[in-house]
Amino acid sequence: MSSQPAIERPTLRASLDGDLPAIQAIYAHHVLHGSGSFELEPPDLDEMTARRRAILERGLPYLVADWQGAVAGYAYAGPYRPRPAYRFTLEVSVYVAPDRQRLGLGRLLLGGLIERAEALGYRQLIAVVGDSANLASIGLHESLGFQRAGVLRSVGWKHGRWLDSVFLQRSLGAGDDAPPER
Repeated sequence: MSSQPAIERPTLRASLDGDLPAIQAIYAHHVLHGSGSFELEPPDLDEMTARRRAILERGLPYLVADWQGAVAGYAYAGPYRPRPAYRFTLEVSVYVAPDRQRLGLGRLLLGGLIERAEALGYRQLIAVVGDSANLASIGLHESLGFQRAGVLRSVGWKHGRWLDSVFLQRSLGAGDDAPPER
């Protein structure tokens, strides 16, 4: 019999209030050092708390990847746009802690969002990836069925350079083959 220790696997779960400091720290890192977010200053804990509350009040998913009791990444789905005709479409966001990237956490988180959004009756998911050079994020989305829908060139200025927004889209359920059920 082998006496090798079991490999600890991350778990996907709904976010909790106590996760917010870790969520804020992960996002702050991406705001300050990455091009995935077009924010220039990281929001404080109160603002991140308010943003999460707005998602949860709509009954939408806000998930974390828990790795050995610590938040290693988070993801949520929010309204794509506020006008009523967009009510069956959500926009997804996924962020992974810098020391936990390339371990499958993005796939775990995005897969969880897809499952939950479909179960809630949504028909389309939109991802807006900052920077055409963000190949890891684009590849993650494409590996889970998202297709490139377009690029807005040079719409953001951050870190001393112009950044694109890459739009990806994924149908859920019957997609646009049938009217929504609700």
